[in-house]
Amino acid sequence: MRILLLADIHANWPALSAIHERFDACLFLGDVVDYATDPVPCIDWVQKYASAVVRGNHDHSVAQRVFVRPGGTFRKMAAEMRPRHFEVLNDDHLTWLAQMPVTRHLTLDGRRFLLVHATPRDPMDEYISDSPEQWQQRLEHVDVDFVCVGHTHVPMHLELERTQVINPGSVGQPRDGDPRAAYAIIDRGQVEFRRVAYDIDRTIQHMRICGIDESVVEKAEAVLRAGGKITASGLADL
Repeated sequence: MRILLLADIHANWPALSAIHERFDACLFLGDVVDYATDPVPCIDWVQKYASAVVRGNHDHSVAQRVFVRPGGTFRKMAAEMRPRHFEVLNDDHLTWLAQMPVTRHLTLDGRRFLLVHATPRDPMDEYISDSPEQWQQRLEHVDVDFVCVGHTHVPMHLELERTQVINPGSVGQPRDGDPRAAYAIIDRGQVEFRRVAYDIDRTIQHMRICGIDESVVEKAEAVLRAGGKITASGLADL
């Protein structure tokens, strides 16, 4: 069985639509919305093709109609673009976001999976990178073959004592220095990370068409083109 893992689309339809993979099942690990301005086709795609989904922190906030207080670069982006979401998402979209499960257990191809956006201890908010010790603690009472997560926007694959932890990276806003959309494939138990280039100009142009403040568009463009690795352009608050 060929399983497609996606996470952190963040309303970036040009990035999602650039992924062309054959798959038998698609697992979505949260955050289909925020940070860009085209959430509707992203939600429609996930609803149509994902075999299982979990809710991310941004999905939850948008579903609850939470307005963001501006802060660092990412908060400024969410604060400016989230009102656009409230304009274009209908009640069915918001209900779907609100009803996404926080965790999901399933068995595919004879292997047991746990899906969660962040960590099993704190499903929507806790950040852990690639620390085997920290992940081993979080998985002490978890008995599955694969734990699939998102949230950090950085690809990761840990093979622990009895469980593999996989983060496919971010489709719509990578933060590992590679601007290409990130995802992963599990094919008969073997994990492969993949990247695909997409039309960033198209994503930025959509923001401008939607009337997003130009200073925020410029920050969003810098983030996307640098793959989230901004150190010398005034965006050190990433």
